[in-house]
Amino acid sequence: MKLKTNRGAAKRFKITGSGKVKRSRAYASHLLSSKTTKQKRRLRKNVVVDKRDSRNVKRLIPYA
Repeated sequence: MKLKTNRGAAKRFKITGSGKVKRSRAYASHLLSSKTTKQKRRLRKNVVVDKRDSRNVKRLIPYA
């Protein structure tokens, strides 16, 4: 039987060519006036999911 992709996870994570999982940073959506420019610039960048968590994420998006 085919596995179902978790649609919420599919919108939040991407798999890189080497098989790592990318995600965007939290705290970047609102209340930005109180955050420094340096902090907001850092929030724009994507980051790799920790190795311990990536196994669970990959299970949610089996065909990505």
